[in-house]
Amino acid sequence: MLRTIVCLSAVVAGLVSSGAFAAPSGDGAEREARAPGGILLAQDGNIDVYYDARGNRVIVDADTGKVIAIQPPGTRLDRRALRRQLRMQELGRAPVEDDDRYYLDDPEDMARFRRRQLDEEGRVIPPPADEYDPYGDNSVDAFPPVPDDEGNTATYPEAPKPNTVKRQPLNEASIDPAQPDQDTQASLPPDIGGKATVDPSLSLGARQDVAALQVLLDRAGASPGVIDGRFGSNVDKALAAYNEITGSNLRSTDAVGIQSALAQSGGDAFASYTITPEDAAGPYVASIPEDYSQKAQLDRMGYTSVTEALAERFHMDENYLKSINQGLDFNRPGTIIKVANFGRLVSTPVARIVADKGKKEVFAYDAAGKLVAAYPATIGSSDTPSPSGIHTVSRIALDPNYTYNPSINFKQGQNDKILTIPPGPNGPVGSVWIALDKPTYGIHGTPDPSKIGKTESHGCVRLTNWDARELAKLVSPGVTVEFVGGPTIIDVGGTSTDEFTQQ
Repeated sequence: MLRTIVCLSAVVAGLVSSGAFAAPSGDGAEREARAPGGILLAQDGNIDVYYDARGNRVIVDADTGKVIAIQPPGTRLDRRALRRQLRMQELGRAPVEDDDRYYLDDPEDMARFRRRQLDEEGRVIPPPADEYDPYGDNSVDAFPPVPDDEGNTATYPEAPKPNTVKRQPLNEASIDPAQPDQDTQASLPPDIGGKATVDPSLSLGARQDVAALQVLLDRAGASPGVIDGRFGSNVDKALAAYNEITGSNLRSTDAVGIQSALAQSGGDAFASYTITPEDAAGPYVASIPEDYSQKAQLDRMGYTSVTEALAERFHMDENYLKSINQGLDFNRPGTIIKVANFGRLVSTPVARIVADKGKKEVFAYDAAGKLVAAYPATIGSSDTPSPSGIHTVSRIALDPNYTYNPSINFKQGQNDKILTIPPGPNGPVGSVWIALDKPTYGIHGTPDPSKIGKTESHGCVRLTNWDARELAKLVSPGVTVEFVGGPTIIDVGGTSTDEFTQQ
């Protein structure tokens, strides 16, 4: 019995020493992990990688802390290849050297993996012409050329088609508040010949919020002169007059207050206007000559263009009107343009006028002494100052002619004879003459509204045509006109040169 046991033990020992018993090969069995190059990885591949002072890569068993391998810089494994190997080991796949590897955090690998997966399923998707290359050189050659017209496969949205212009009847013109949510440009006529063009420099410095303030001031009777979207002395004076007229304390920087006042006084500062056949027809003159003898040969000192006529009608600077309506044809009836919505004119009768030469402003008061209107003005000059003291309105003429008398007036050019210049808004005294009881002096319009308050006159009081016309409807003969401040005609011993004769 003892001999049998000893023999069996010897047989078992021999089998073990000779490797006759094999380790199980199921899925749960441990595998040896080898990195490319023959390095045996510890345990299940849980390792730490360090670099020593010489640049060697030191692979350490994370569980035991033992050094597994030391790789010199020139021979160490690529980190991406090692991570791929570890990933393949986790997935239970054999590390075949020439097999495709897919790195989960590499966009390029995942794109290739997805294409291969679709290919195996029979759903082949061709790779893009310009695959993402995170390691590219970003040079011009790395990007595909722009496709030509014949090989262009890209699709682009069609350009929006302009809406058809809805025109007013030929005998009707309208001014409607601009709709903030409505694209006015979509309703405008095509951009063709005769359209308004403006030098871009003319709109520099013009601001719509300033223009909105100017519209508000104009509505209250505190005229800023031309509405041009620019701050200046005329706006400052008009704002002070506005606060006196309304009893408010509005500031030019109070955007909320300005918008609220606009809403209460007539709505948006700008409106849409449809050009009528009468607007386009005129009549207009080709140009206004400088020489008075040539002016006298014209039938009328009319407007030279539709833009000039509309700018004056809507109290605007002509260049500003063009700048906010660039590309539009002012000469074609049916064109919709953007204009100032200045509201209603002042209607309170005026009992007293004060012409302040220092402030370059005219103030109009009612019978109770309340300020009802204020206008920027050009009042005389140092060489030809306006009169002083109190005078009265003697007569009022709309659309007057102008008599040039070199023996009384200044001498213009080589003209030494009396000339009668026909009426019209571009005449020397504009479209209005309010004569004073002092001969040759009066309040009148101007052919250059943008220069009001910024230039000098020949002794009279010069306003914009629309301000002079409004004032002419508020006054009557006998209304007093008091001149205050500044030099007087007595100081220089001169006379007025704004001679006028009613047609």
